[in-house]
Amino acid sequence: MSGLGRVVRAGVARRRAAAVVTCLSTLAATAAAVAAAAMMIASAQPFEHAFSTQNGAHLTATFDGTTAAAAQLAATAHAHGVTASAGPFAETTATMKVQTPDNLTANLPDVAIVGRAQAGGAVDDVTLISGHWVTGAGQIVLSSDIVSVPLGTTVQFPGAPGEPNLTVVGYAQSVTKTADAWVEPSQAFALAAKGTPPTYQMLYRFAQAGTDAQILADRAAVTGMLPKNALIGSVSYLSTQIQAQRSIGPFVPFIVAFGVLALATAVLIITNVVGGAVGAALFKIGVLKAIGATPGQVVRAYALIALLPAAVGVVLGAVLGNVIASPLLHNAEVAYNTGALGVPFWVDLAVPVAALALVGLCALVPALRAGRMSSTAALAVGRAPRSGRGRFARRLLAGLPVPQPVGLGLGAPPTRPARYLSITAALVFGTMALTFAVGLRDSLSGVDTGLHQARRADVNVLLGGGESSGPAKAGVVKAGGGGSAGAADITAVEAAIAKADGTASYYGMTEDDVTVIGSSTSVNAKLYDHDAGGLYQMIAGSWYTGPDQVVVPTRFLSSTGTHIGDQITLAYDGRRVRVRIVGEALDALSGDGLEVIADANTFIGTEPSQFGITLKPGTNANTYMQSLNDAIGSHNAYASGNAQREDDPTILAMDALAAALTLLVVGTAGLGVFNTVMLELRDRVRELGIYKAIGMTPKQTVAMVLSSTVSVGIIAGVLGVPAGIALHHFVIPVMGHAAGTDLPPVDLNVFGGLEDVLLVLGGVAIAVLAAMIPAGWAARLRTATALRTE
Repeated sequence: MSGLGRVVRAGVARRRAAAVVTCLSTLAATAAAVAAAAMMIASAQPFEHAFSTQNGAHLTATFDGTTAAAAQLAATAHAHGVTASAGPFAETTATMKVQTPDNLTANLPDVAIVGRAQAGGAVDDVTLISGHWVTGAGQIVLSSDIVSVPLGTTVQFPGAPGEPNLTVVGYAQSVTKTADAWVEPSQAFALAAKGTPPTYQMLYRFAQAGTDAQILADRAAVTGMLPKNALIGSVSYLSTQIQAQRSIGPFVPFIVAFGVLALATAVLIITNVVGGAVGAALFKIGVLKAIGATPGQVVRAYALIALLPAAVGVVLGAVLGNVIASPLLHNAEVAYNTGALGVPFWVDLAVPVAALALVGLCALVPALRAGRMSSTAALAVGRAPRSGRGRFARRLLAGLPVPQPVGLGLGAPPTRPARYLSITAALVFGTMALTFAVGLRDSLSGVDTGLHQARRADVNVLLGGGESSGPAKAGVVKAGGGGSAGAADITAVEAAIAKADGTASYYGMTEDDVTVIGSSTSVNAKLYDHDAGGLYQMIAGSWYTGPDQVVVPTRFLSSTGTHIGDQITLAYDGRRVRVRIVGEALDALSGDGLEVIADANTFIGTEPSQFGITLKPGTNANTYMQSLNDAIGSHNAYASGNAQREDDPTILAMDALAAALTLLVVGTAGLGVFNTVMLELRDRVRELGIYKAIGMTPKQTVAMVLSSTVSVGIIAGVLGVPAGIALHHFVIPVMGHAAGTDLPPVDLNVFGGLEDVLLVLGGVAIAVLAAMIPAGWAARLRTATALRTE
């Protein structure tokens, strides 16, 4: 085998371009596969591990204590599909007042409090992080997500009868976030405002709970055992999982898509490379067989010619995949509150091995062809000039009304249909990657715009942020956060805005925490006192038209099991309001809490904490702000220009990663064209010498070579662009779902017009650019050298 070893080494050394193509093809495919596998594992395993360890609740349900008695609720443990349950626990929502270590008083409205005697249980085995569990009245354990104050701090409940004080004795964490705080069972109802009806919490685990549909079916089985309308609300563990996954989940679909494209491109190119090596070495194969090489030895030799550079590629690809995954895994560490995450060792081992095995399979077909060929046939074919295939097509194309060198180039692909078909397919994948990357960039840019409503305003006015406080940032002042917004003369400020020369339109807005009855956590309410429909991208439904209607993001619907048209009850400052969901809007991808968007009149007495102003065209913003500040400065308000747009770091990371992966796929496809053109020129080097002998100039030679790739590029563009658009329309919604939201049509339908034409020409550009080096080699080739080649 030492002789065949020399054959392998010589084959790799003589065909360096083919070796580089094989190496880079496997590098791109391996890198994308390693990164995708790491992301998929990181987006699932940490949550699943914590959920399993803590016996997390598949469903957290809140029931009306006046409709269903505690005994009836306990009986639901035997409902169909229930494998374990905990409760009923007394539950209430209350405003909690706490003094922080820096001596600031914070009001935390609508904190979900559950009466629970012990942390452990069959369902939702709460993890105690510090301190101890409640041992009696007057003590409270807080969720580590709600607030950070020293153990022993006293918290007050001003809305409860007698305004009781409780001592913080511990911090705990529920994997499914079933409560914000826990107290001794008998004390839960005592913390509620007077007249608040009693509610109970039940926690369930089910035999089948992998999808929203299964959770809803399980919930129906539970509620079927209770009086009508006993269920106030419920939260599925799937929503909590989505919140944990969304920091890295959206990366997975498009990395997988690029990985598949890279893999498909690698398969085609490696098959073509090895096939070209066999075709170019027929005479050598005949000699090997004539001196005693067996078919098996020949097969192994030509398979190894592909496997050696591929082995280098998979090793480098595994390293690059780790580099790509590293910053994304850091996001997962933060999201799951877990230790350092890395690419599992088995992924770094399994993916390269699988990629190498795939390369071996790709190389096997042409290698078997070499092994089956008889020595006589190989010697005869390897010595004889190749018969012309596709002569009719070549003559037809050469007769087109174009310069003769161009016609000769256009006629080249029909003479090698299999070779050019495979490279056309590789270029299709490259064009698909380019089209998908452009659409991904446009969609992510649209989503980024849709998520930052405050950027739509030209000027922001912050209330309670007078001129003495310095330049105000375009942000949000929460009315419930104890800010100084109430000190501003809101009526006077609004009147000044309305009268200011240059005001086109304006809106007032405030944010505060409210509770959706049945949910264990507060949700953020964005309240507008003017029509703000133009600020949001609508996914479905319509904008609200009155104070009894709300618009919500996708995650709100999936988390609460509600739909457009359903009614929900919101609790705020001891009051409850019944509203109807009329629309689904793009919002709150980056926040931890759910959101509702509503008219400010939904909660009587709500006042804006800021104004957003749109200026008339041609209005100088600086002059406008100076004039407005002169008018409102005495009313404890301050106008500032909107902050310069800063792209979301996650979206920037996606764009950068997509660009890198696109470059890998497109570059690999280009190298495939390069290798094919070089093979073609070497096969036809004598023919090229004849053309030169009868007067073909170097420029004409370049034109002929480049023309041979034009038709391939056009076909690739025409096929690849629609395929890339289809891939975009499939992957982008999957990325949105990974982030916990549907996407508006405006962010999906981003193609059309001149951009599509340019993308089609992109396929031609890839092919032509890849053929430039071989064309230069052909132009420099001396006539005598070419004619001497047999």
